[in-house]
Amino acid sequence: MSKLFALTLTAAAAFGFQDPAIVGLWQLTDATVETRGPREIIIRADSSASWGDEHARWRLIDDGKRIMIAVGGEWEVYGIRIRRNKLTLSGPELGDPVTLTRKGPATPRPSGVPIPPDPDQVPPR
Repeated sequence: MSKLFALTLTAAAAFGFQDPAIVGLWQLTDATVETRGPREIIIRADSSASWGDEHARWRLIDDGKRIMIAVGGEWEVYGIRIRRNKLTLSGPELGDPVTLTRKGPATPRPSGVPIPPDPDQVPPR
């Protein structure tokens, strides 16, 4: 998984509570971080997140120290730290921690795009 894809997954998951500090438009500004995907992530207060054509659900856990992101019907968990306009994500799939910069408010979820289901609420097949 590319660093940006994992990063976008991280920044776009389901949290146990909605922290307004994480809501917004975030951008990967470090040109040295290689990625094949989008460099912007939108995290919304409705627990949805988007990057490129992908959409996910997010949730903060551990008093906001970690983020869960619903990917492919399962939660992925990453460490998170927010300092002013910087969002730093860490986890084994990312290698080194990755920092995003807040570029503005979150944009609305596109009409017709539902919030992805919560894996904890979807019955197994």
